[in-house]
Amino acid sequence: MIKVLIVDDSAAIRALLRDIIRQDKELQLVAEAGDPYEARELIKVHNPDVLTLDVEMPRMDGITFLKNLMRLRPMPVIMLSTLTTKGAEIAIEALESGAIDCLAKPRLLSDGNLEAFAWELISRLKAAASSRRFLMQRKALAEAQALNWQCPEPLRRQQILAIGASTGGTEAIRDVLMAIPQQCPPIVITQHIPPMFSARFANRLDGCCRMHVQEATDGQVLQPGNAYIAPGDYHMRLHRYAGRMMIRLDQGDPVNRHRPSVDAMFDSLLDGKTENVTAMLLTGMGRDGAQGLRQLFDNGAYTLAQDEQSSMVWGMPAAAVQLGAVAAVLPLSQMASAVIEHWKQLAAMSV
Repeated sequence: MIKVLIVDDSAAIRALLRDIIRQDKELQLVAEAGDPYEARELIKVHNPDVLTLDVEMPRMDGITFLKNLMRLRPMPVIMLSTLTTKGAEIAIEALESGAIDCLAKPRLLSDGNLEAFAWELISRLKAAASSRRFLMQRKALAEAQALNWQCPEPLRRQQILAIGASTGGTEAIRDVLMAIPQQCPPIVITQHIPPMFSARFANRLDGCCRMHVQEATDGQVLQPGNAYIAPGDYHMRLHRYAGRMMIRLDQGDPVNRHRPSVDAMFDSLLDGKTENVTAMLLTGMGRDGAQGLRQLFDNGAYTLAQDEQSSMVWGMPAAAVQLGAVAAVLPLSQMASAVIEHWKQLAAMSV
């Protein structure tokens, strides 16, 4: 059984979470806390496997409590945040501070919204509990080092790097992008993330990476030296137009229960010259992206998957490995260097 502790000052939200958790036989609700001070004592008593943590609470905010928890007693935490500008900014800060995942509270309590929220919560609680081993060794993982290489201009316009990720992906994507030179081919990224959070995520990356990182907009033509993040609740697909790759956003049906979906992005790249595509799957729960990666691999793309040891949740990369969809399985710290070595080989062949 996975022991869960709820930390939220709202009695209504605690009741909602309580009802959802009790629906699943693998989850056990061991306690509820109305604020971090109460939670601190309950953690000592119940030693939960995972806890849900509200962002905005009286007496002590969720971020302060999270930072203290990660310093003194690291454990898997799912942050619950409102879909507001402030809530989105704090949610991204929470992920940077050690939270395993962040889930937006449902704005409308309709049956459809509640069903989707319940599935997301249960899935993420289970994934977070399985990440405890990773969390304990997180500080031992090496930070990606910035790599210097001037990618030739023709190659920058021919190649494309596509990245898919879910749970734990915000930090993994940051580590990969920080190691890639500014003068690089265009990069497209689908991270499972709620609406509004994606813009804040892109802004954070833009502030620490050498290329320009932005939330994608419909109709954009991919440009070298730029990375594009799929907006929350929109599939990002790539289409060839007048010899260039263009972004198309849509709110079609979820794929693998996700919108944006990694498979939707990977599948769209089959319309172009797949030998010019490098695609990677990073940490995340489920199977989204695995089938699309296999299709790209079969059509000549260079494909990579993050290894189990460096993944917070080895779900999506594991599914790709099981399908025989990858050319290499690598630790996170080697993903960027493998991409650059591949580009160097292509550059040498074109001389």
